[in-house]
Amino acid sequence: MTPFVFVAAAVALAWRACHRQPGSGWWHLPSVETCVLVAVMAGSAALGAYTWGAMSGFYILDPDQMCAAKGVQGDHVVTRMTLPVSSQCVTSDGVGTELVPDWVNPVIFMGLPLLALALTTGTWAGVRRLRALR
Repeated sequence: MTPFVFVAAAVALAWRACHRQPGSGWWHLPSVETCVLVAVMAGSAALGAYTWGAMSGFYILDPDQMCAAKGVQGDHVVTRMTLPVSSQCVTSDGVGTELVPDWVNPVIFMGLPLLALALTTGTWAGVRRLRALR
């Protein structure tokens, strides 16, 4: 469901950008609708990346078979971290092999602040719109 939501929000943002009303040339506060679309995109990207990363080291196999499937030799211990997302196969020599792809944590740590910024800006734009209607 997350990829569909992400793509739908991206298409809606692209449509809004193409059909934008010409302004005075100066920067304007984005509309509430645009902020909501950005928040949906950022949130779904962060949630999707977190899910992908959390499931990267989750197998039905026992840890030895899981690590052997990744090509790590020797005795294995699997270590996990929630944030940043990490799942490692550690050999008896202390050498760790990361199972989570490299792109997962940057997407999460860029998506969450963008989500918060979009929600804050959208709230601010909504309040300004309501005050202007009075």
